[in-house]
Amino acid sequence: MFLARIHYFADTVFVAVAALLPIINPFGGAPIFLAMTSGLTAAERARTAKLVALNSFVLLLASILVGAYVLDFFGVSIPAVQVAGGAVVCAFAWSLLNGPITPTVAAPTHSASSDSITQGAFYPITMPLTVGPGSISVAITLGANPPRGLRALLPTILAHFVGVLITCIVVYFCYRYADRLIRRLGKTGTNIMIRLTAFILLAIGAQIVWNGASAMLNGVLHPGALATHPALTRFTAVPPTPGGPGGHA
Repeated sequence: MFLARIHYFADTVFVAVAALLPIINPFGGAPIFLAMTSGLTAAERARTAKLVALNSFVLLLASILVGAYVLDFFGVSIPAVQVAGGAVVCAFAWSLLNGPITPTVAAPTHSASSDSITQGAFYPITMPLTVGPGSISVAITLGANPPRGLRALLPTILAHFVGVLITCIVVYFCYRYADRLIRRLGKTGTNIMIRLTAFILLAIGAQIVWNGASAMLNGVLHPGALATHPALTRFTAVPPTPGGPGGHA
């Protein structure tokens, strides 16, 4: 029984990291993070990376624990979140793709205010660059069907906590040391990577919109099929709970 619980805990952590980390893609977002913080000192950039990781942790964990209940309270479906959020991601990616981006790792001559750093760390760096509608919808899906019973629920919550923590630690280190990555890539390589990442982000936004729109259309054409649409289950794994069937999404 103990080994089964350990196996379930490890599986749940792995599912959370495997579902969230690829769609967040902190490595691809590191050059964009540096471009958006090019006016900050090294210490301010490090503080911003820490704030982004902390904000991401809170948003993802809250989405897993209470996201589904919040959406139910307001009568909002996950496909609606995907359509609206995907449009925001597309707009953000389009501005990055067409805007002048020339990040620098040189220290600026002035310091930014604490309020501006805090605000900039949340929007647009945390949302929608790091934690966008795709990762939020995945997080909501992970916590949408919690196992019944306190003995099964507590390990699941703890495993999600650890999985989100691991993901956000990776985000922190990728952003914290983004300047070292830029030095190795050079100016031309950095601009190429930023444009490529922006294009991929645009494609991800379009895919998120399509997932949500197709799920809505499928729900209209085939009532009752909305909950099993691939847009809601593509990142979901359901490991068995110890001692019986069930699990989490």
